Amino acid sequence: MTRKPVGAFVVTALALLSAIPVLAHHSITAEFDSSKSFSVKATITKIEWVNPHTYIYADVKDENGTVTSYSFEGGPPGALRRSGVLKTMFNVGDVVTIEAYIAKDGSKHLGLLHAVHFADGHMIFFGRPEDSEGKN
Repeated sequence: MTRKPVGAFVVTALALLSAIPVLAHHSITAEFDSSKSFSVKATITKIEWVNPHTYIYADVKDENGTVTSYSFEGGPPGALRRSGVLKTMFNVGDVVTIEAYIAKDGSKHLGLLHAVHFADGHMIFFGRPEDSEGKN
């Protein structure tokens, strides 16, 4: 007789736990505005290449010498790898120009990675291939 409540509890708990990954995922368009971009010259300070999204952290120095830390979100590591973008392409200490899309919530130091331009002239593009036409 006690098996039915325990079984119902286990089934209910499993159903609730299976919904957690769905709740954790978010739409990029819910967080970022792809019609508004910005660009900063920065020094990479940290790279996180983990699921569900990659992050590149960088320090930006303004004209007065004040340093502000930025966070740039990228796609999932697997999707980036399939498009040819690897963690080994970035190094802490690299001075780069980062193009990113703004955060909809007004976060001033957060962006969605669009492209990273290196001092030697090469660029790594994040996004759909058709968006990169004419950019090199």
